[in-house]
Amino acid sequence: MPQPSAPRKTIGRPPRISREEVVRTARRIVDAEGVDRLTMRRLATEIGSTPMALYHHVRNKEELLVLLLDDYAARTLHRPELPAQPRERIVVAAATIHEALAACPWIVEVLTADDLMATAALWFVEQIVDGLVACGLPPERAVHGYRAIWYYTAGEIVVRMTAARRRTDDDRPTYRERVFADLDPGELPRLAQVADHWSPLTAEDTYLDGLRALVDGLLAPR
Repeated sequence: MPQPSAPRKTIGRPPRISREEVVRTARRIVDAEGVDRLTMRRLATEIGSTPMALYHHVRNKEELLVLLLDDYAARTLHRPELPAQPRERIVVAAATIHEALAACPWIVEVLTADDLMATAALWFVEQIVDGLVACGLPPERAVHGYRAIWYYTAGEIVVRMTAARRRTDDDRPTYRERVFADLDPGELPRLAQVADHWSPLTAEDTYLDGLRALVDGLLAPR
């Protein structure tokens, strides 16, 4: 009597993946290797799926970065107890954003994309805009004020982290240091006066001082 043939193995669909798994794996890649190494194909390989399966969760890399930003903000942006004075609310909200983002190793690569905004950070944006309105700005100017604060905050992080990375990669004197070493006091007397102290002075953390000065300027009568 013939033996029944063994059932044929069928190739099924790739295992179902979740958005949480997508974000978790993407975060591991960028934390270890940087944003440049994050691609849909690489992410699919790490998960054990296909790029096509990922598109059910994210349309492209930009949307994936939005999810990463939102995930990071949700985990690190903790709402502080805000002061009653609206001017101080602005400063505290902006400083909290700055502190959280400055601690993220891959944030520089995405901060310059102005339309990438984490929804978890919108509460802080609300506090800044509301504080500016409470200090007397019309809503339209409050939005412009928030934009100036955001540009200052993001720019400070980008410049500081890029400089630190360059220092790590190359310990030779920078181009600026070589130029400052040969300044002509007759032509540039003030710069020559502080040339020896320029690097340590510009390395100081003056974010809060600059932020307060910026807020004062935004709220000054016109």
